[in-house]
Amino acid sequence: MHRFLLHNGTIRDAREPLLSPGQIGFLNGWGVFSTLRVSQGVLFAYERHYRRMEHDARRIRVPFELSAESLHEQLLQLIDFNDANEATLRVCIVRNTGGVFQSPDLTRSTDLVAFTADLKDWGAGVKLTYVAHGRHGASPFAGAKVTSWAQNLTWYEEARESGFDEVILLNEEGQISECTSANIFAIQGDRIVTPPLSTSGCLPGITRALLLEESLAPELRIQESELTPSELEGSDGVFITSTTRDLLPVLEIDGAPLAQAPEKLEALRLRFQQYRAGYISERLRVAKPLLV
Repeated sequence: MHRFLLHNGTIRDAREPLLSPGQIGFLNGWGVFSTLRVSQGVLFAYERHYRRMEHDARRIRVPFELSAESLHEQLLQLIDFNDANEATLRVCIVRNTGGVFQSPDLTRSTDLVAFTADLKDWGAGVKLTYVAHGRHGASPFAGAKVTSWAQNLTWYEEARESGFDEVILLNEEGQISECTSANIFAIQGDRIVTPPLSTSGCLPGITRALLLEESLAPELRIQESELTPSELEGSDGVFITSTTRDLLPVLEIDGAPLAQAPEKLEALRLRFQQYRAGYISERLRVAKPLLV
């Protein structure tokens, strides 16, 4: 994490005490967040991140009063202060009030907190293991990206302690959902499939959405499809996606090596990087507020 953070429109030193014990959202994980890639000082796919946060905030009753332009301007200020032109940025909107144990002197309905960090080298691929009942696809809150993240952190920590890099979370039907902080894709011939939002319980990742919606590889059919563990393991290749990882191959599951499709994956990864470069170039050229 870098030296400065954004707190309610003001740049502050990250070492400053800024929170109250009675802020309900921080005590209970009542908030929404998103993680963005900063490239050449530009927030990649900002419009999509903003819309998802706004949508999820409505679902869990977190007041979301910042316009896209105002939030964008504040985040750019943070990037400038930290000289974080190539970085990862985390932004959170956390609810302050509600319930019995809120502080009596709170004047804000929410707090905005954002910070940046260096990019991480994730290596050449990941080794995964399964977690049963890690997602509930039928939950009314399935797919909401909320700050209540303790279960994900616990599974991730346990996986690392056991020699794995991440986990594959299964839903209540035993089907593939996602990882703790990444979506998962399987290469099957001329098509690439990922679990559906409607039943799997996975989050609508931004990289996932771009692969599905932007026709980055017209020669491949990229689509949603329910996946069992055996179908995943029998695929021509498997990879995970996230804002911080881009597209990263899965090398093995529970110690068993998986088939690899390096040509298809590398071609898709190159197309994604080209799409991002085009987005960044356009934003640098126009240097105007984004339309959401």
